[in-house]
Amino acid sequence: MPDVAAETVTTLARRFRLEVDMSNTTTPSWAVVPGVQEFAPKIEPTDQDSTTYGSDGWAENTRTMLAWSVETTITHRAHPTTGAWNAAQEKLRAASKTFGAPSYVHVRWYDRDGKAGDNYEGSALVTWEPDGGNSEDLDTISVTLTGSGPAVEIPNPAGS
Repeated sequence: MPDVAAETVTTLARRFRLEVDMSNTTTPSWAVVPGVQEFAPKIEPTDQDSTTYGSDGWAENTRTMLAWSVETTITHRAHPTTGAWNAAQEKLRAASKTFGAPSYVHVRWYDRDGKAGDNYEGSALVTWEPDGGNSEDLDTISVTLTGSGPAVEIPNPAGS
């Protein structure tokens, strides 16, 4: 059998897990957001032109800000017996319809296989947009988490 370097194994997009803090105290109580079908975390820079005459005609830029967000599509989940909506999803939906402190959620996302890197947490505003559809479609929701403050890199909760 030929030797294959470990770095040539392709990872899957579904490696991410999204969790929301269900606690109303300073001690987090994490709950998995179920039904994630698509997941796209982003950290986007803002760069400003800082070119001076002394740059000899070469453009110079300075990074002045970072912004983070998570765009995800979830299948809406309910309890099979009671019909109650999933509590983690409901926390996101409820926050999307408020102002002030209740409009922020504490979230984290990480590699479910325990790998280091790409593991973050932060405070975010929520946009909750039902996708609609026809009679044969699943009930999916487009959720955008818009960061407020830093996305803090954390040790992977799944361990490695």
